[in-house]
Amino acid sequence: MPKKNSFLVVSAISLLNYFPLSHSYSSQSESQALDQQSKTNIVAESYPQETNLHEHEHEHEHQHESAETLVIQATRLGRVVDDEPIRVELINREEIEEKALMRPGNISMLVAETGGVRVQTTSPALGSANIRLQALYGRYTQLLSDGLPLYGGQTASIGLLQIPPTDIAGVEIIKGSASSLYGGSALGGVINLISRRPKEEFEGEVLLNFTSRDGQDLTTYFAMPKDENFSSSLTVGVHSQSKQDLDSDGWADLAGYERISARPRLFWNGDNGQRAYATLGMMTEQRDGGTLPGRVLNDGNPFQRSLDSERYDLGVVYDQPLTEMNWNARASIMDQKHEHQFGTTDELDEHRSILIETSLSGYTKQSNWVVGVALQSEEFQSDTFPVFNYSYDIPGLFSQVDYDFSDEIVAALSGRIDWHSEYGTQFSPRISILFKPDDWTIRGSYGQGYYAPTPFVEDIEAAGLSRLAPLAALKEEQAETYSLDINYDIGKVETGVTFFSSVVDGVTELEPIASISGGAIDRVRLINSVEESRINGSEVLLRYKSGHFKLTASYVFLDSNRKSAVDARSSEIPLTPRHSAGFVAMWEEHGSYRLGLEAYYTGEQLLESNPYRNESKPYWHLGLLGEITVGKISWFVNAENLLNIRQTKEDPLLLLERAPSGRWTTDIWSRNDGFIVNAGFRVRLGN
Repeated sequence: MPKKNSFLVVSAISLLNYFPLSHSYSSQSESQALDQQSKTNIVAESYPQETNLHEHEHEHEHQHESAETLVIQATRLGRVVDDEPIRVELINREEIEEKALMRPGNISMLVAETGGVRVQTTSPALGSANIRLQALYGRYTQLLSDGLPLYGGQTASIGLLQIPPTDIAGVEIIKGSASSLYGGSALGGVINLISRRPKEEFEGEVLLNFTSRDGQDLTTYFAMPKDENFSSSLTVGVHSQSKQDLDSDGWADLAGYERISARPRLFWNGDNGQRAYATLGMMTEQRDGGTLPGRVLNDGNPFQRSLDSERYDLGVVYDQPLTEMNWNARASIMDQKHEHQFGTTDELDEHRSILIETSLSGYTKQSNWVVGVALQSEEFQSDTFPVFNYSYDIPGLFSQVDYDFSDEIVAALSGRIDWHSEYGTQFSPRISILFKPDDWTIRGSYGQGYYAPTPFVEDIEAAGLSRLAPLAALKEEQAETYSLDINYDIGKVETGVTFFSSVVDGVTELEPIASISGGAIDRVRLINSVEESRINGSEVLLRYKSGHFKLTASYVFLDSNRKSAVDARSSEIPLTPRHSAGFVAMWEEHGSYRLGLEAYYTGEQLLESNPYRNESKPYWHLGLLGEITVGKISWFVNAENLLNIRQTKEDPLLLLERAPSGRWTTDIWSRNDGFIVNAGFRVRLGN
């Protein structure tokens, strides 16, 4: 079994051209002033300070008014959200605080309850998961922190479960190809986590949480100004969960883990408009699953599954105003070590990701523009299976222009050329158009992108490399994505509908093979699909807000089709529900109380390599949240999965025999934790 160690992780980089605004803007004239300011600074922070946002919501009931205060950073040009041609979905600090009460240890629930976003478990033994945007595979989603790949250019599935929401001010989500902005790792879209920035006085927060499944979370956040130029913050988290076997089959349905993370941040504002930001952090985790002590599988042997992780990341960003232009430079490095145990096989590996980028941006009366160069490096080194080692160097050139044809019509054109050391020259364009007649907002987008294959498709993350044949003759995966968004506001009601489509060519998948010609199927190899995968769908969104009451309802329809290279059969894409819906009602008064109800429906899904059923059962997830605040202390209780839905109530999780890939479990298509309650308190410090 791998030796368990604790290490510091150096997390850094955030961003220099992305900083919170110090004021809220509500009137149209002020919004226009802000837009002009963003042209001067070119990139500004997307989220106002937390207290300003809350005060603003007290004064204005309509959500659209507060939306005008938000400036988008994920699209590089820092436009006010209402004037952004690219559709960007926002999760603000208020919503983050709600989700932090439900799951303080990671961001999975924070993003999972957004329409068109699905958190898919990739390793049932350890609970690791990735993020699928509009049914595209999770490996196509680029996870950023303040615009930088702190979690790697190709984020490992386990990374999603190791990021606490404590110091996140907001989240920006771009669905559809964003390779024109961020290269090959953003084929399916981008999720950008925006960090909190210190206010003018000291503030702090301590949260302690306990769950009915023997889980504990302790998170802290402290922020303060040093002087007129410097400010800093520090976030620390300690999390633990005991291993749980809910159906008494000798296999852990919930993996146990112990995790410690820390991240200090340093902000600097120069006297002449210069800005800098740096962050340094650490994360170490020991995660344990598989068979319980004394238990065996159908082959008569125990199968211990564990993963020890250490992640270090470091980064800096510098922003220098010039005459009617801005110069920006940033760099980041992430190093992550893994010690896996798959039964009797130990796998030791290391991932390293490096980004160096510089850009120049400016504006004219009717346009914003940016042009830049980037160098990204992705490296994987396995001590156990060095045949899978790879090192990709990807220099790139990118540019984007936003042009205002009128007050009602704005267009954005972006493009990126990457010279990939393994997959050659790749060009990724995107065009977006915004049309705003009266109370309507209409956006259309078309984009192309690519993804550089690695060994780490979903099954391999669950089973390891021991049964994977060496990679040979793979080509890049390429996609075209389309979207049309229509929004209309009626008084206190905000409505929206989105139509989207994706065509992906060369999807990589696993093909079972025999080690010996004519022998038993006992291995897998990675191949490109010979046919395109197609996804068509729509999203419907309804929001209502009046006084202290908020209501959100959503529905997503998906029609997917793929032709497998393994058996040439056409079918839906597995684990892609055709119908899903959500409903959230919240009654709250800031600084006093919060009461919420949520209901989420997941429809039938096609299942693959599951001996018990070919199609999943539909299910509902219901939850209740309550919080009372007295002074600076908030007490909360949250009940999840009120119907006690659990996949192992329907079928076993364990396979009858080990799969050719090395897996011992089916895919997770439902909940696997059952009814669970968590409760605790949060203490706010400072004024």
